[in-house]
Amino acid sequence: MVVFDGALLGSMSFAFGVFDIAAHYGGLPDLDLRIVAGEPDAAITGGGLSWEVPQDLEAIRTADLVIVPNLRQEAAESPPKPVLEALRTAHARGARVAGLCSGTFVLAAAGLLDDRPATTHWAVAARLAEMYPKVRVDARVLYIDDGDVLTAGGGAAGMDLGLHLIRAMAGAADANQLAKAMVVPPHRPGGQAQYIESPIPEPDLEDPVAESIAWALTRLDTAVPVSALAERAHMSRRNYDRRFREIIGSAPATWLTHQRVIRAQQLLESSDLPVDEIARLCGFSSAATLRPHFRRHVGVAPITYRETFAHRGDDPTMS
Repeated sequence: MVVFDGALLGSMSFAFGVFDIAAHYGGLPDLDLRIVAGEPDAAITGGGLSWEVPQDLEAIRTADLVIVPNLRQEAAESPPKPVLEALRTAHARGARVAGLCSGTFVLAAAGLLDDRPATTHWAVAARLAEMYPKVRVDARVLYIDDGDVLTAGGGAAGMDLGLHLIRAMAGAADANQLAKAMVVPPHRPGGQAQYIESPIPEPDLEDPVAESIAWALTRLDTAVPVSALAERAHMSRRNYDRRFREIIGSAPATWLTHQRVIRAQQLLESSDLPVDEIARLCGFSSAATLRPHFRRHVGVAPITYRETFAHRGDDPTMS
């Protein structure tokens, strides 16, 4: 993890906190996490504290994964030449390199993003495109995994990218358990599209609409019509739709389809069931019926999703 002088502890926690917590819970037993100074006398600050970063750039040259969280507030400044050289050397040796928020500017300055898709914080995306016209900037997404080079937007998108990387290192099951321990959404992969799961509030079972939502979640394998939910809540369809939108923020039918797609994602990750059977278990009549809904919500076909995110617990190495 490469930091520059004045780096904020709060910002850094989005970058390395996921890996630190994974190591604490035993999910990455071989992890050797090092905070590296990207320039001489770099110090991390936060909460009235300030401490110098002990590791130097030599650690970058031998790392398997290098993450640059940010480049202070002034994204337009030129990164120090030694860190650019170290990043190029690590990348040429085979390391994966990631830039978060304005850290994407450091990767761009090193030439690692030329003719590649990349993202950054939306507030500085236009500046990135102006300074580095060879970079194909897309500020709409959470993060982009372009194989050996990855980029992410600011804040929590760094956590999302960290969980995505841990999926590749340790498998989907361990990544999901880690997300559960951290009380964050388990799966927000972002590439060419934002695949964002829609969590629901903790149901108040005394509310008839909330109770019907909890009931529907146990019956995603059947084609439950919205009229059945309204009937269960002892409400007219019109009043039910209005109250449902107040609680969830979308129409009941839209929400039901999305929940079925999320269930399909989970089964594609954790099982070897045929896609046709998964479709039926999620309330779709066939894989052909599932496919357009899956593409609309996730951005890729079910088989492509399985190839990318299926549990690889027997291969803990980074792919």
